[in-house]
Amino acid sequence: MIISSIAAVSENNVIGKDNRLIWRLPGDMNYFKEMTEGHCVITGRKNYESIPSKFRPLINRTNIVVTRQKDYSAPGAIIAHSIEEALLLAKERAETEVFIIGGAEIYSQTMSFVTKLYITEVHHCFDGDAFFPPFDRKFWKEISRIPMPADDKNQYAYTFCVWVKNKGG
Repeated sequence: MIISSIAAVSENNVIGKDNRLIWRLPGDMNYFKEMTEGHCVITGRKNYESIPSKFRPLINRTNIVVTRQKDYSAPGAIIAHSIEEALLLAKERAETEVFIIGGAEIYSQTMSFVTKLYITEVHHCFDGDAFFPPFDRKFWKEISRIPMPADDKNQYAYTFCVWVKNKGG
């Protein structure tokens, strides 16, 4: 099973502020949906709760929420109490590629397991309080780069990048 992280990341590694996205990029949201549909997505509780209730759980995906709260309930989602348990739940569903979708703590905790990164580089710096963990690019190979210009629907230019971990990385 491929373990992937997918995130939109600003030039200064910001991914959010006050438990929400800072920017509105419909093109990136469509990309996220296209990449993750039909797969398991693993998210932390706070990140899950930041998704507007009308979109929770994310449709056409198996939503796995990681939380330390033993009595936590998220209708339509599966609860796991560790990253390892979440990955096992995905594997038990014969998942071919599972997506880590945030937040910052979950990205940090899973970086050593991840073998593929779907990073949308947002070409702007933002003030934020949640950051994507830095990764040493010498251990990764970029396999795709698609630049997208700012337009009337997307305020900032952005680039879809896909990276795979080098063997031994």
